[in-house]
Amino acid sequence: MADGTESERQEGPQTDRAAAGRRALAAVRAGGKAALARALAELEQSPDAPATLALLDAAYAAPRARVVGLTGPPGVGKSTLLGRLIAGYRARALTLGVIAVDPSSKRSGGALLGDRVRLATDPQDAGIFVRSMAARDRLGGLADVTMAAMVLMRALYDRVLIETVGVGQSETDVAGAADTVVFCVQPASGDALQFMKAGIIEIPHVSVVTKADMGAPARRTLGDLKAALALAAPAAAPEDEAGEPRDVLAVSATTGAGVDDLMAAVERHGDWLNEGRRLDRRRRAQAEAWLRQCLRDRIGRDGLHRLVAAGIDLHLAPGVSPFARLAALARAAGGS
Repeated sequence: MADGTESERQEGPQTDRAAAGRRALAAVRAGGKAALARALAELEQSPDAPATLALLDAAYAAPRARVVGLTGPPGVGKSTLLGRLIAGYRARALTLGVIAVDPSSKRSGGALLGDRVRLATDPQDAGIFVRSMAARDRLGGLADVTMAAMVLMRALYDRVLIETVGVGQSETDVAGAADTVVFCVQPASGDALQFMKAGIIEIPHVSVVTKADMGAPARRTLGDLKAALALAAPAAAPEDEAGEPRDVLAVSATTGAGVDDLMAAVERHGDWLNEGRRLDRRRRAQAEAWLRQCLRDRIGRDGLHRLVAAGIDLHLAPGVSPFARLAALARAAGGS
């Protein structure tokens, strides 16, 4: 009699890998900042290593945090606002993982660390971890490994905050990683038409005019932003987005005015996502989009088309991690 079916023979290794991933995730939790730093370094250096994939699969299966993305043009004050949000969340005893995507050094390719230098955090505070990542040649405002780092931090902290590199209209990838996107603009930055031309006006769930302490210019920009959002609003939203909160407000990171309102708006959007299975569906769609993008990066459009033509289903079943699937599909297609 045969020892078992093919699926039964595969079940053992898969179960062992899942158990190894859970043990690795527990070790990162227990090891604190140092363990997380080592894990992030490993996933940057060896993203397809079996141990890395097992860890990411385990983290993907155990989400804990709400993920908030901050985006907007350079000089808008994202880093200062991020500092206020960090202080606000820590005052509420919420733990934080922070990913600051910085411009890349043309010489080394590494992050210039501009945002982390401006963030005043207590290095002894075990409840916050800040990681800078280099955008390198990515035009979407995020680094190549941001999704993996986010998934790992999402399993460890109460909130994950992602600040994108300030590159204007190409900062759209954050919508594929964050549950709630906060779009920041500054006073006198343009009228409704310019907001529309920026190409990202339909992305944010919360829109913020920074430097509200400037007075009249901030109020005018707030009006422009509300007008732009009204023009960009679809005539009929998809059923899953009906009633989705989209707040518009003004904040001064210098004085702290409006920061509590911003945090309340972010939490309100998170609560809306938690109704039904909206959050699960959105995160699965994000993971599928990330999987397709990574496949295009690794095997090209032709390789991706060959996979589809061969009948390979690129959709993810509920609970299935995109990380091990990416490595397997890339190998099957002959990619690296």
